[in-house]
Amino acid sequence: MTTESLATVQRELAPVISQADLEVAEELFAALDVLDSSAGLRRSLTDPSREPVARAAMVKSLFGGKVSSATASILEALVSRRWSRERDLGDAVEIMAVIVVTRQAEREGLKGLENLETTLLDFRRTVASSHEVQRALTDAQARPEAKKQLADRLSPGVSSEARLLIDRAVTKPRGLRPTQLLERFSEQIAERQQRWIAQVTVAKELDSAYVERLGASLDRYFGRELQLDVVVDPAVVGGIRVQVGDEVVDSTVATKLNELHRKLAS
Repeated sequence: MTTESLATVQRELAPVISQADLEVAEELFAALDVLDSSAGLRRSLTDPSREPVARAAMVKSLFGGKVSSATASILEALVSRRWSRERDLGDAVEIMAVIVVTRQAEREGLKGLENLETTLLDFRRTVASSHEVQRALTDAQARPEAKKQLADRLSPGVSSEARLLIDRAVTKPRGLRPTQLLERFSEQIAERQQRWIAQVTVAKELDSAYVERLGASLDRYFGRELQLDVVVDPAVVGGIRVQVGDEVVDSTVATKLNELHRKLAS
């Protein structure tokens, strides 16, 4: 139910998310802090006996006028869905915040996403390589501002998107080590990158001119400039198979034969 609920919210609010800026991500993280601070609130907002409209009204009373309309829409949509566990709602808010951040980076295309992921992983490696830094960032007595200042010294000149996620990881890791949360953020970004990579499977090598024409055609078809990853697999027999994220375009002989076998066997 949790995965389905999150996917539904992403589909329904795609236009809102696409227009959201980093302020929305910051507000979502702040709302997450409120949720994490109150078990009673989490129970109320995930109580399946309460009508979705009532749960949305609770969010409106808590955050109305304090956050942007985009943030309010996302929060109301999330609490209107059903969640398997109380914590799942908070996890969903966190995921949506990271999605907003990745969409900002994505305005530079695949390069923007790659740069964001690389920055987070570089910082993660820096922290992991020093026991002293790890102790400083996991010290429960240390002030959040001190941790942010240390993170800033270790990652100077990074983008606003990277700074937001790094600061979040070192100040509010939600029961994880900062390096673990950064890895989770990076996995989300890597998943998003798949929308910009076309995995092309063919039976034999393609010449450069054909690859160029194919790339231009796929860019038009998917509505964005894709990076082609061409794999030669004689098993496809002929034709071409293209996968971009979850979307697959398959015109291979192997697939057509398999479909024929299934029809004959049915």
